[in-house]
Amino acid sequence: MKIIFFSTQPYDKIFFNKYNTGYGFELEYFETHLGPHIVNAIDKADAVCVFVNDRVIAEVIKVLAESGVKIIALRCAGFNNVDLETAKQYGLRVCRVPAYSPQAVAEHALAMILTLNRKTHKAYNRVREQNFSLNGLLGFNLHGKTVGVVGTGNIGKAFCNIMIGIGCNVLAFDIVKDEKLVKAGVKYASLKEVFIQSDIISLHCPLNDTTKHLINESSIGTMKKGVMIINTSRGKLINTEDVIDALKSRHIGYLGIDVYEQEEKLFFKDLSASIIEDDVIQRLMSFPNVLVTAHQAFFTEEALSQIAIKTLQNIQQLLTGTTVQNDPAIMI
Repeated sequence: MKIIFFSTQPYDKIFFNKYNTGYGFELEYFETHLGPHIVNAIDKADAVCVFVNDRVIAEVIKVLAESGVKIIALRCAGFNNVDLETAKQYGLRVCRVPAYSPQAVAEHALAMILTLNRKTHKAYNRVREQNFSLNGLLGFNLHGKTVGVVGTGNIGKAFCNIMIGIGCNVLAFDIVKDEKLVKAGVKYASLKEVFIQSDIISLHCPLNDTTKHLINESSIGTMKKGVMIINTSRGKLINTEDVIDALKSRHIGYLGIDVYEQEEKLFFKDLSASIIEDDVIQRLMSFPNVLVTAHQAFFTEEALSQIAIKTLQNIQQLLTGTTVQNDPAIMI
């Protein structure tokens, strides 16, 4: 049985080859993303394995079905880049990795908060140049601050627990309350109240029609002046142009993003010798109070191991018909 991987990086090959020894699948890797430009090259595959920036649209799914592909396996939690209705129409099964390492992403969100606040990235560069001045490095205590968490699924829950441990007041919004978090001290409120009261806002919700551009001119207007916004979820949760305006007016005091609206043209590539034509990302990176990482939050040994193990397990179960009922990893 053959699996073709798209958007492949060297570390994908290392981890999937390692854990495939227990399955014996034939693995083929493409560095390019899956889209209309490459889908016709697929030959005799049982499954395709895709990542966050692959475009599994109706046009692509039709060709996959016609070429005999049975499974679309996402090696990530989000699935907004897959047309599930069309996949169902053509009889393709879709699976994902709903919880590979919530702690990895939650810890990265904390790292972004601490870096923006205490300016450790700037201090590192200063000291290497023998500049030991503290001017411009002033931060604030996280202890006692109100942290707003939008989305308390696996990652949001892990993040809440971290911030409680630091001594923050955690205010959360989700359509379903997590009673364990409530017992731990998290207070649930409306999204509006989370925006109004929070010193720091961290996004951990999925991208869908109701959450697209959740952070926009209107919602920013309700936030505290100087608010810190962290996004380790999906780029399109933020209207980037509106955030830039709020940075210029100093309404947003700090911005940390591990995801970006147009990231598929930039992230997971070495563009150090290229001229980047995306003026929006260039403008963002020009602000001293903005921190951008390139979809790095998931990137730990533990997470990559779980992604490979769960993805191969999903495919094996779907091909053999041994899937567990109500498994959140199986989309259709």
